[in-house]
Amino acid sequence: MKLGLVAGGGDLPVALAEACTAAGRPLFVLRLRGFADPAALARFPGEEVGIAELGRIFALLREAGCGAVCLAGQVKRPDFSALKPDLRGLRSLPAAIAAARKGDDALLRFLVAEFEGEGFTVEGADQVHAGLTLPPGLLGRHAPGPEHQADLAQALAAARTVGALDIGQAVVVAGGVMLAVEAQEGTDAMLARCAALPATLRGTADARCGVLVKWPKPIQERRVDLPTLGPATVEGAAAAGLAGIAAEAGGLLVLQREAVVALADRLGLFVVGLPGEGC
Repeated sequence: MKLGLVAGGGDLPVALAEACTAAGRPLFVLRLRGFADPAALARFPGEEVGIAELGRIFALLREAGCGAVCLAGQVKRPDFSALKPDLRGLRSLPAAIAAARKGDDALLRFLVAEFEGEGFTVEGADQVHAGLTLPPGLLGRHAPGPEHQADLAQALAAARTVGALDIGQAVVVAGGVMLAVEAQEGTDAMLARCAALPATLRGTADARCGVLVKWPKPIQERRVDLPTLGPATVEGAAAAGLAGIAAEAGGLLVLQREAVVALADRLGLFVVGLPGEGC
């Protein structure tokens, strides 16, 4: 089935487009204006669209013969007052605003329902490219030691709690102290905050301490909002003096996997996939 890739920012849309091309799957890319990188996606067939041009988006997908869609990439919550919707987008705008008031996940579920209501099958990035997900166990040659287990347990419990509250998908714990909780700023900015803390609160390159845990929210629409891990995350965790990164196996997308493994190995960080709920 031909895939319509609705592309935001970052590396994920490019990785998915490349995977489709390598697998011989027909693809049409809708580059979201102001978010997607036109240069990175220009080699794939597609068009640029505004985020609120729902009518044009649906029409382009149908004209291209797409039966499935994947919404992937970074898209910041829009300023609804500044949007320029077409007629179809205008019709959906009040419901979108109402959903946004309930949280990011409610807004994403609303968007998925809009595409499904138009007859499209919505696929998650992990369905389009199964090789992106974090496997169980170690990713690289470093492993968490006994001294990391308490921080891992505390960070995992905290990540599940803040996820249930629709706050964020990541937390940092070091030496039993909660250093940071991810909110709207994203993981990289959260790690930069940790790196700016006094060394007495966190680890250093010579004595690493603490862990970053990224975990899907229990209420989130996984087809459009799985956590991601890339080289910048590893670099940020290393700069913050952390000992490693943990996430749900199968519940996190690893971008540029070879670079992630090489960086983690070189910088001395562990990356580990933990079993999810019910495992």
